[in-house]
Amino acid sequence: MNDAELAAKIDHTVLGPETTLADVEEVLDAAAEYGMNACIPPCYVAEADEYAPETTLATVIGFPHGQNATSAKREEAVIAYEDGADEIDMVANIGRLKAGDTETVRADIEEVVAAVPIPVKVIIETALLTDDEKRAACEAAERADAAFVKTSTGFADGGAEVPDVELMSEYLPVKASGGVGNYEQAKAMFDAGAERIGASSGVEIVEDFRRNY
Repeated sequence: MNDAELAAKIDHTVLGPETTLADVEEVLDAAAEYGMNACIPPCYVAEADEYAPETTLATVIGFPHGQNATSAKREEAVIAYEDGADEIDMVANIGRLKAGDTETVRADIEEVVAAVPIPVKVIIETALLTDDEKRAACEAAERADAAFVKTSTGFADGGAEVPDVELMSEYLPVKASGGVGNYEQAKAMFDAGAERIGASSGVEIVEDFRRNY
């Protein structure tokens, strides 16, 4: 893997509650310079698409807790797509998962997948789930025809872990997100089966690769 191939596997991310349009533009500039994708808040998608039309834009739906009504998630996804999003990262309903209501979780994901003609990644918030619950979440996402499963929002304690990526990759392509700050950590996720990295440290990961590998 060369640095361009690595960059294409990174969703350079800014999703904090204080994120401004200037912050988003800074991430878009870096994404364009390095050949990364960008993952940004939904309120900025239309402006981001106009600012950086060549950059692959992901945005988040039902973020960060996933407990929005399914109809709200579906409408969020449609608006994001119409505003120019290329990918959707939606949060599964963790409370429903914890309660064992996986059919409702599946239906929730399925509604969003059906609403937009772009890839949907399902964030299952691994730090909050047992292994059995992680498997149930991945099975629900797979049955709902999601494109990816994703480890974390970054808003719960804990992020991407190698054993979780290994487990999740049995079901769908994995986006490892949370706590990946250098190339060594990214490589561990790729080796475990991840196909995408979500990180606010995208530039650092690519620069670390260029310096040391």
